[in-house]
Amino acid sequence: MTLKPSEPSLPTRHAPSRLRSWVLALLRITYSVYALVLFLALGLATLLIGLLMPGVQRRRAVARAMARTFLWFAGMRLYIKWPERIPSGQCVVVANHASYLDGVVFTAALPARFAFVIKREMADVPLMGIALRRLGSEFVERFDRQRGATDARRVLRNAINGHSLVFFPEGTFTRTPGLLRFHTGAFATAARAGCPVVPAVVRGTRAALSPRGDLPRPGRIEVEILPAITPETRLPEETALELRDRARQAILAELGEPDLTYSDDTAPPPDTTHERSARESRL
Repeated sequence: MTLKPSEPSLPTRHAPSRLRSWVLALLRITYSVYALVLFLALGLATLLIGLLMPGVQRRRAVARAMARTFLWFAGMRLYIKWPERIPSGQCVVVANHASYLDGVVFTAALPARFAFVIKREMADVPLMGIALRRLGSEFVERFDRQRGATDARRVLRNAINGHSLVFFPEGTFTRTPGLLRFHTGAFATAARAGCPVVPAVVRGTRAALSPRGDLPRPGRIEVEILPAITPETRLPEETALELRDRARQAILAELGEPDLTYSDDTAPPPDTTHERSARESRL
Protein backbone atom coordinates (compact mmCIF):
# COMPACT_ATOMS: atom_id res chain seq x y z
CA MET A 1 0.00 0.00 0.00
CA THR A 2 1.44 3.38 -1.10
CA LEU A 3 1.07 6.24 1.27
CA LYS A 4 0.53 9.67 -0.30
CA PRO A 5 2.19 12.60 1.41
CA SER A 6 -0.36 14.79 3.03
CA GLU A 7 -0.74 18.32 1.67
CA PRO A 8 0.37 21.15 3.97
CA SER A 9 -2.40 22.79 5.85
CA LEU A 10 -3.67 26.22 4.72
CA PRO A 11 -1.90 28.16 7.52
CA THR A 12 1.41 26.41 6.71
CA ARG A 13 1.15 27.17 2.98
CA HIS A 14 0.49 30.85 3.64
CA ALA A 15 3.17 31.27 6.30
CA PRO A 16 5.90 32.53 3.88
CA SER A 17 3.47 35.07 2.40
CA ARG A 18 2.51 36.37 5.84
CA LEU A 19 6.15 36.54 6.89
CA ARG A 20 6.98 38.53 3.75
CA SER A 21 4.15 40.96 4.50
CA TRP A 22 5.34 41.42 8.07
CA VAL A 23 8.90 42.07 6.93
CA LEU A 24 7.75 44.61 4.34
CA ALA A 25 5.55 46.35 6.91
CA LEU A 26 8.45 46.50 9.36
CA LEU A 27 10.72 47.95 6.67
CA ARG A 28 8.10 50.58 5.77
CA ILE A 29 7.72 51.61 9.41
CA THR A 30 11.49 51.71 9.92
CA TYR A 31 11.94 53.88 6.83
CA SER A 32 9.12 56.20 7.91
CA VAL A 33 10.71 56.75 11.33
CA TYR A 34 14.09 57.33 9.67
CA ALA A 35 12.64 59.84 7.19
CA LEU A 36 10.78 61.69 9.97
CA VAL A 37 13.88 61.93 12.18
CA LEU A 38 15.95 63.06 9.19
CA PHE A 39 13.41 65.73 8.27
CA LEU A 40 13.13 67.02 11.84
CA ALA A 41 16.91 67.12 12.30
CA LEU A 42 17.55 68.99 9.06
CA GLY A 43 14.55 71.24 9.63
CA LEU A 44 15.78 72.19 13.10
CA ALA A 45 19.27 72.85 11.71
CA THR A 46 17.75 75.07 9.02
CA LEU A 47 15.77 76.99 11.63
CA LEU A 48 18.78 77.54 13.89
CA ILE A 49 20.98 78.68 11.01
CA GLY A 50 18.16 80.88 9.74
CA LEU A 51 17.87 82.58 13.12
CA LEU A 52 21.60 83.32 13.26
CA MET A 53 22.52 83.99 9.66
CA PRO A 54 21.96 87.49 8.21
CA GLY A 55 20.56 87.96 4.71
CA VAL A 56 17.51 86.20 3.31
CA GLN A 57 19.40 85.02 0.22
CA ARG A 58 21.94 83.20 2.38
CA ARG A 59 19.20 81.65 4.47
CA ARG A 60 17.42 80.45 1.33
CA ALA A 61 20.67 78.95 0.04
CA VAL A 62 20.99 77.00 3.29
CA ALA A 63 17.37 75.83 3.06
CA ARG A 64 17.99 74.72 -0.53
CA ALA A 65 21.02 72.70 0.52
CA MET A 66 19.11 71.14 3.42
CA ALA A 67 16.16 70.24 1.15
CA ARG A 68 18.49 68.55 -1.31
CA THR A 69 20.22 66.71 1.53
CA PHE A 70 16.91 65.43 2.88
CA LEU A 71 15.72 64.17 -0.50
CA TRP A 72 19.05 62.47 -1.18
CA PHE A 73 19.33 60.65 2.14
CA ALA A 74 15.62 59.79 2.13
CA GLY A 75 16.10 57.99 -1.19
CA MET A 76 13.81 60.45 -3.00
CA ARG A 77 16.09 61.19 -5.93
CA LEU A 78 15.30 64.55 -7.51
CA TYR A 79 15.61 65.07 -11.26
CA ILE A 80 15.12 68.48 -12.83
CA LYS A 81 14.25 68.71 -16.53
CA TRP A 82 14.97 71.88 -18.48
CA PRO A 83 16.28 74.05 -15.59
CA GLU A 84 17.70 76.39 -18.25
CA ARG A 85 14.12 77.49 -18.99
CA ILE A 86 14.02 79.44 -15.72
CA PRO A 87 14.69 83.07 -16.69
CA SER A 88 17.68 84.77 -15.12
CA GLY A 89 15.48 87.76 -14.30
CA GLN A 90 12.25 88.09 -12.40
CA CYS A 91 9.47 85.56 -13.00
CA VAL A 92 6.55 83.79 -11.33
CA VAL A 93 6.72 79.99 -11.16
CA VAL A 94 3.40 78.10 -10.96
CA ALA A 95 3.13 74.35 -10.41
CA ASN A 96 0.65 71.59 -9.73
CA HIS A 97 0.20 70.59 -6.08
CA ALA A 98 0.09 66.93 -5.10
CA SER A 99 1.66 66.52 -1.65
CA TYR A 100 3.03 68.24 1.44
CA LEU A 101 6.41 67.33 -0.01
CA ASP A 102 6.05 69.78 -2.92
CA GLY A 103 7.42 72.75 -0.97
CA VAL A 104 10.58 70.84 -0.04
CA VAL A 105 11.01 69.67 -3.62
CA PHE A 106 10.72 73.15 -5.14
CA THR A 107 13.01 74.59 -2.46
CA ALA A 108 15.59 72.07 -3.62
CA ALA A 109 14.88 72.54 -7.34
CA LEU A 110 14.75 76.33 -7.74
CA PRO A 111 17.44 78.99 -7.25
CA ALA A 112 17.60 80.65 -3.85
CA ARG A 113 16.17 83.94 -5.16
CA PHE A 114 12.59 82.58 -5.14
CA ALA A 115 10.09 83.31 -2.35
CA PHE A 116 7.13 81.01 -1.79
CA VAL A 117 3.55 82.27 -1.52
CA ILE A 118 1.94 80.12 1.18
CA LYS A 119 -1.46 79.88 2.85
CA ARG A 120 -1.49 81.87 6.09
CA GLU A 121 -2.35 78.82 8.22
CA MET A 122 1.28 77.70 7.85
CA ALA A 123 2.46 80.79 9.72
CA ASP A 124 0.86 79.40 12.90
CA VAL A 125 2.62 76.02 12.74
CA PRO A 126 5.15 75.89 15.62
CA LEU A 127 8.76 76.43 14.49
CA MET A 128 7.85 76.01 10.82
CA GLY A 129 6.14 79.40 10.76
CA ILE A 130 9.29 81.04 12.13
CA ALA A 131 11.49 79.28 9.60
CA LEU A 132 9.23 80.28 6.71
CA ARG A 133 9.25 83.92 7.81
CA ARG A 134 13.05 83.90 8.00
CA LEU A 135 13.10 82.60 4.43
CA GLY A 136 11.03 85.55 3.24
CA SER A 137 7.89 83.54 2.47
CA GLU A 138 4.71 85.44 1.64
CA PHE A 139 1.64 84.41 3.65
CA VAL A 140 -1.82 84.86 2.13
CA GLU A 141 -5.18 84.63 3.88
CA ARG A 142 -7.64 82.35 2.08
CA PHE A 143 -10.84 82.75 4.12
CA ASP A 144 -10.99 86.39 5.18
CA ARG A 145 -11.61 88.40 2.01
CA GLN A 146 -10.44 91.75 3.42
CA ARG A 147 -7.26 90.37 4.90
CA GLY A 148 -6.68 88.33 1.74
CA ALA A 149 -6.89 91.49 -0.36
CA THR A 150 -4.35 93.18 1.92
CA ASP A 151 -2.01 90.20 1.57
CA ALA A 152 -2.47 90.24 -2.21
CA ARG A 153 -1.46 93.91 -2.39
CA ARG A 154 1.65 93.21 -0.33
CA VAL A 155 2.65 90.31 -2.62
CA LEU A 156 2.07 92.54 -5.65
CA ARG A 157 4.27 95.30 -4.22
CA ASN A 158 7.08 92.82 -3.69
CA ALA A 159 6.65 91.46 -7.21
CA ILE A 160 6.73 94.97 -8.67
CA ASN A 161 9.97 95.51 -6.72
CA GLY A 162 11.52 92.62 -8.61
CA HIS A 163 10.93 89.59 -6.36
CA SER A 164 10.56 86.17 -8.03
CA LEU A 165 7.74 84.10 -6.56
CA VAL A 166 6.49 80.51 -6.46
CA PHE A 167 2.76 79.70 -6.35
CA PHE A 168 0.73 76.51 -6.19
CA PRO A 169 -2.33 78.07 -7.86
CA GLU A 170 -4.67 75.17 -7.02
CA GLY A 171 -4.37 76.34 -3.41
CA THR A 172 -4.60 72.78 -2.08
CA PHE A 173 -4.35 69.16 -3.18
CA THR A 174 -6.74 66.22 -3.10
CA ARG A 175 -6.56 62.51 -2.38
CA THR A 176 -7.59 61.93 -6.00
CA PRO A 177 -4.91 62.46 -8.67
CA GLY A 178 -5.74 65.29 -11.05
CA LEU A 179 -5.46 69.03 -11.61
CA LEU A 180 -7.85 71.34 -9.75
CA ARG A 181 -9.07 74.75 -10.77
CA PHE A 182 -6.45 77.54 -10.66
CA HIS A 183 -6.89 80.72 -8.63
CA THR A 184 -5.87 83.85 -10.52
CA GLY A 185 -3.67 85.50 -7.88
CA ALA A 186 -0.36 84.28 -9.28
CA PHE A 187 -1.27 85.39 -12.78
CA ALA A 188 -2.65 88.77 -11.71
CA THR A 189 0.64 89.36 -9.89
CA ALA A 190 2.67 88.45 -12.98
CA ALA A 191 0.46 90.57 -15.26
CA ARG A 192 0.75 93.66 -13.08
CA ALA A 193 4.48 93.18 -12.48
CA GLY A 194 5.03 92.59 -16.20
CA CYS A 195 7.08 89.42 -15.67
CA PRO A 196 6.78 85.98 -17.32
CA VAL A 197 4.95 83.02 -15.84
CA VAL A 198 6.94 79.77 -15.78
CA PRO A 199 4.75 76.65 -15.51
CA ALA A 200 6.29 73.62 -13.82
CA VAL A 201 5.18 70.02 -13.35
CA VAL A 202 6.12 67.95 -10.32
CA ARG A 203 5.79 64.16 -10.49
CA GLY A 204 6.41 61.51 -7.86
CA THR A 205 5.59 63.44 -4.69
CA ARG A 206 2.10 61.94 -4.53
CA ALA A 207 3.67 58.46 -4.36
CA ALA A 208 6.48 59.53 -2.01
CA LEU A 209 4.14 61.17 0.54
CA SER A 210 0.55 60.36 -0.34
CA PRO A 211 -2.33 62.70 0.59
CA ARG A 212 -4.18 59.53 1.57
CA GLY A 213 -2.09 59.31 4.74
CA ASP A 214 0.06 56.38 3.64
CA LEU A 215 3.56 56.00 5.03
CA PRO A 216 6.28 57.79 3.04
CA ARG A 217 8.38 55.82 0.61
CA PRO A 218 11.53 56.43 -1.44
CA GLY A 219 11.36 56.88 -5.20
CA ARG A 220 12.01 59.13 -8.15
CA ILE A 221 10.78 62.73 -8.01
CA GLU A 222 10.85 64.86 -11.13
CA VAL A 223 10.37 68.58 -11.69
CA GLU A 224 9.91 69.62 -15.31
CA ILE A 225 10.21 73.30 -16.18
CA LEU A 226 7.96 74.26 -19.09
CA PRO A 227 8.50 77.18 -21.50
CA ALA A 228 7.85 80.61 -19.99
CA ILE A 229 4.69 82.50 -20.91
CA THR A 230 5.10 86.25 -21.43
CA PRO A 231 2.24 88.62 -20.49
CA GLU A 232 0.53 90.48 -23.30
CA THR A 233 0.56 94.28 -23.28
CA ARG A 234 -3.13 94.93 -22.54
CA LEU A 235 -5.41 95.20 -19.52
CA PRO A 236 -3.89 93.30 -16.55
CA GLU A 237 -7.24 91.63 -15.77
CA GLU A 238 -7.53 90.16 -19.26
CA THR A 239 -3.86 89.21 -19.29
CA ALA A 240 -4.18 87.43 -15.93
CA LEU A 241 -7.00 85.23 -17.21
CA GLU A 242 -5.08 84.39 -20.35
CA LEU A 243 -1.93 83.55 -18.37
CA ARG A 244 -3.97 81.35 -16.04
CA ASP A 245 -5.58 79.41 -18.88
CA ARG A 246 -2.37 79.00 -20.87
CA ALA A 247 -0.32 77.91 -17.86
CA ARG A 248 -2.95 75.46 -16.68
CA GLN A 249 -3.29 73.94 -20.14
CA ALA A 250 0.49 73.55 -20.41
CA ILE A 251 0.71 71.83 -17.02
CA LEU A 252 -2.29 69.60 -17.73
CA ALA A 253 -0.81 68.49 -21.07
CA GLU A 254 2.42 67.32 -19.42
CA LEU A 255 1.12 66.09 -16.06
CA GLY A 256 -0.64 62.95 -17.26
CA GLU A 257 -3.44 63.27 -14.68
CA PRO A 258 -7.14 64.03 -15.20
CA ASP A 259 -8.65 67.50 -15.36
CA LEU A 260 -10.72 67.69 -12.15
CA THR A 261 -12.18 71.07 -13.11
CA TYR A 262 -14.56 69.52 -15.59
CA SER A 263 -15.63 66.47 -13.65
CA ASP A 264 -19.31 66.19 -12.81
CA ASP A 265 -18.72 67.11 -9.15
CA THR A 266 -16.33 70.03 -9.65
CA ALA A 267 -17.59 71.76 -12.81
CA PRO A 268 -17.04 75.51 -12.46
CA PRO A 269 -19.94 77.96 -12.59
CA PRO A 270 -20.24 80.37 -15.54
CA ASP A 271 -17.41 82.92 -15.58
CA THR A 272 -19.52 86.03 -15.07
CA THR A 273 -18.01 89.49 -14.77
CA HIS A 274 -18.89 89.70 -11.06
CA GLU A 275 -17.30 86.33 -10.29
CA ARG A 276 -14.28 87.20 -12.39
CA SER A 277 -13.63 90.46 -10.54
CA ALA A 278 -14.10 88.73 -7.19
CA ARG A 279 -11.50 86.10 -8.07
CA GLU A 280 -9.11 88.76 -9.30
CA SER A 281 -9.05 90.24 -5.79
CA ARG A 282 -7.91 86.95 -4.25
CA LEU A 283 -4.71 84.96 -4.42
